[in-house]
Amino acid sequence: MKSATALGLMKIISLLPLSVARFFGKVMGFLMVATTAKSYEITKRNLSLCYPQQSPQANKLLAKNRMCHLGQAFFETPVLWSRSSSWLQRKIIAIEGENYMHEALASDRGTILLIPHQGNWEVIGLWISAQTAMTSLYQPPKLPALNQWIKHSREKAGANLVPTNISGVAALLKALKKAEAVAILPDQQPLKSGGDFAPLFGVQALTMTLTHNLLNRSNAQAIFCSALREAGGWRLHFAPAAQSIYSADQATSLQAMNAGVESIAALAPEQYQWEYKRFRAQPEGAPKIYT
Repeated sequence: MKSATALGLMKIISLLPLSVARFFGKVMGFLMVATTAKSYEITKRNLSLCYPQQSPQANKLLAKNRMCHLGQAFFETPVLWSRSSSWLQRKIIAIEGENYMHEALASDRGTILLIPHQGNWEVIGLWISAQTAMTSLYQPPKLPALNQWIKHSREKAGANLVPTNISGVAALLKALKKAEAVAILPDQQPLKSGGDFAPLFGVQALTMTLTHNLLNRSNAQAIFCSALREAGGWRLHFAPAAQSIYSADQATSLQAMNAGVESIAALAPEQYQWEYKRFRAQPEGAPKIYT
């Protein structure tokens, strides 16, 4: 019943024009602030950690703006899943660093697309997979009916979704060795077995080692990508990762990847996923960050 209800709600939302969906998203954001929703409280906590140089008032205002964008992301994503690739193409307002993307895809090296939780990351996956072969890890949501819809929506654009296990990682490596693209969300907290601590916004964060391992086992290149919300659509942004991400030294590589995440977040801090408990894992002996 819960699965069917969630799917029904998402499909109703998917029928809305983008502008209407975003309006409802802004209303949702206002309500989250007014009711001091958990997402709002976590956002304020993360901002106080990551932007200590800003005043509490500035961080509070940023948190409120973030809730506005979080609500818009919730409402616009079902719209994205239901529309065609040609519709999405018409909603791309501008592309920054497009040459980096084209050069990467035209080379004989594989490309790791590092897509932080900024703006609407679904846009990047749908837009790129419609243009070139792209493989990405996929962990199904807990609601089966919703899983089928999301998976179909992503695959119809051309994405190859693989499980978040050893076989999925092997598929990523195989794609890179075929000079194809793979998509990775670099700011998700991994299992302890798949990560190590590195600074992110000046705070120790358990950081995935997957990208480092793939780069060291292939001749791939890494590019940071984001889709920033703009009036009427999205602005895409592409930038090559710092050279130090290719270092054989894991700590150096992880630092470079997190620095890239920071640079993407800086493009529009109100569009970054601050409501995620990114720092819940801490080095042994360190105090808990979230209560």
